[in-house]
Amino acid sequence: MRIRNVLVFSAAVLAGAMAGSLVGPHPAEAVAREMIELQRDVTTLLQGQKDLTTQITQEHTGMRTIVDQTNSSLGKIEGTMGSLQKSVQDVQANSGARLDTMSTQVQGLSDNLEEIKSRLGKLNQQLVDLQNSVQSIDAKISGTAPAPATGTASPTASASPSSPPPSADTLYSNGLRDITSGKYDLARSEFQEYLKFYADTDLASNAQFYLGEIAYKQKQYEEAVADYDKVLTNYPKSFKLAPARLRKGMALIELGQKTGAVRELREVVRRYPGTEEDRQARAKLKELGVPVTATR
Repeated sequence: MRIRNVLVFSAAVLAGAMAGSLVGPHPAEAVAREMIELQRDVTTLLQGQKDLTTQITQEHTGMRTIVDQTNSSLGKIEGTMGSLQKSVQDVQANSGARLDTMSTQVQGLSDNLEEIKSRLGKLNQQLVDLQNSVQSIDAKISGTAPAPATGTASPTASASPSSPPPSADTLYSNGLRDITSGKYDLARSEFQEYLKFYADTDLASNAQFYLGEIAYKQKQYEEAVADYDKVLTNYPKSFKLAPARLRKGMALIELGQKTGAVRELREVVRRYPGTEEDRQARAKLKELGVPVTATR
């Protein structure tokens, strides 16, 4: 708009100058000077237009460069997102094996804690027995008859002709060590012997659970289901109830018994909310494509 106004003004000045030269008797020098000034203004105006055109071209080139750089950055972001999505998929694919390993480690720590509690209980009983022995010795020294010790064998009872079994601690520790190192057959015999001699101890349910774990790892899924059922039936106060029911559901899946497996997994969610077993059961139900709770 500014350029057009200048051109119109210049044309008007030129026309006026020519009209004035025709109407009035102006000197030739004045007309020549006005013509020269007018030409200089027009030249300046044309140079300004050229500079403006050059500036617009440069700005357009800069904007185009910015757009190209933005498109390139978007392409890189899309590539990065693709790589990230693939990484997430790989993590999801490997999460099952990792979670199974972590679950086994957590169970091992829990078993060690139970074993420590059992040993503390035995140490306490040994202290009681020692105190009873000291009292018996004091009674003999003082000439009084000692009180009969609770749980001690009669002095006339004959010793068992067979050799005594290994201690409960030895059998359980050996079984836990062998199952951890993959010596499943040896661990099975040790846990079975533990249950044979020490079925009423605090760790008996653990031994029964690990028999199920050994069968599961050796792909003997029917035997695993039976062993897990014994934990659920024979040890109603065991802290292995949640993992036993979860693993029973997993074994049923391996046997192709989806209906029974879904029932057990839903029981885990219902009975043990907020536990690690609850989380694993929910993930497995989602993987099977069934709702967490039964629909009516």
